[in-house]
Amino acid sequence: MNKKLIIGTGNIGKFLEISQFFEDLVLKKNLELMSLQAFSKIYNKKIVDVAEDGKTIEENAIKKAIGFFCQTNIATLADDTALEVDFLNGEPGVYSARYAGESAIFDDNINKLLKKMKNVPFEKRTAKFITIMALALSKDEIILSKGICEGYILEDKKGNFGFGYDSIFFLKNLNKTFAEMTLKEKNQFSHRALALKNMKSKASSFFNQ
Repeated sequence: MNKKLIIGTGNIGKFLEISQFFEDLVLKKNLELMSLQAFSKIYNKKIVDVAEDGKTIEENAIKKAIGFFCQTNIATLADDTALEVDFLNGEPGVYSARYAGESAIFDDNINKLLKKMKNVPFEKRTAKFITIMALALSKDEIILSKGICEGYILEDKKGNFGFGYDSIFFLKNLNKTFAEMTLKEKNQFSHRALALKNMKSKASSFFNQ
């Protein structure tokens, strides 16, 4: 019997990344992935958003995983990601998704960041993405994993794929931004992919049974 797993995000891009990462288990039919929207439609139950007001991305990931688990009673995987720019002393950090304000869209956040980084030379534009994954198997049993990817902030956007800061986060060894990568490539090198690999290993009893 396949296990169900809620992917605790309303971000379709993130859902697609995670879905492709677990494609092998889905094809083997021992894992069924479900979006929050799908759960709401199937079970005719409204899902209430979980506020991401934690002081750290770990707090936010845990809060979302538990919050959605308690509403669905299905194992839930949630994450939170921070972009930390060295020149800006770690900004935007935990505020990455709302850097330009609570109602900001991706482009607003990017524009604010690029404005602050204006005229900063390439070698000083180092940054890293950090993702924390939280898997809630119950409201009391939480498994955590982490993924970190280092790169540079470009002066202009490059690429048409991805979301968030993907179009300005450049991996020097690949000579690409995340927004220039296919989903397959991104699921090899990204911070989220590394966190998912670690989660797959740490929660092997859940994923492999």
